[in-house]
Amino acid sequence: MKKYPLIGWREWVSLPELGIQKIKAKVDTGARTSVLHAFALRPFTEGNKARICFDIHPIQHNTETVLTCIADVIDLRWVSDSGGHKEERYVIQTQIVMGEKSWPIEITLTERDTMLFRMLLGRGAIRHRFLVNPTRSFITTK
Repeated sequence: MKKYPLIGWREWVSLPELGIQKIKAKVDTGARTSVLHAFALRPFTEGNKARICFDIHPIQHNTETVLTCIADVIDLRWVSDSGGHKEERYVIQTQIVMGEKSWPIEITLTERDTMLFRMLLGRGAIRHRFLVNPTRSFITTK
């Protein structure tokens, strides 16, 4: 049996391709895809590629700090949130860094200003990479 490293129910991660050095993510094994707080979404085409420019408040409880990110759009999907509401969301793929590990993940973009966490790390991103200890936090940053 393969041994996977442990992560807690929340972890610090970075998304270097988006210029996000540090963001607190809630590990959500109930969510298939990861999600990132994004607002002022501005889709555009560059060459033959669909791209999106968006803003983010990377710090919890802070709407003063704003980062502008640009990414390739890999899909547009209907997603159901935890309340059962369906929303069409842009999907991007980017590198994530957590602790000493780095790998590409898919992320949907939606406004999460009213939510406690700016990012949810879904089960697709951690599958076959980690085990989650729901009693611990920030295991990868200690």
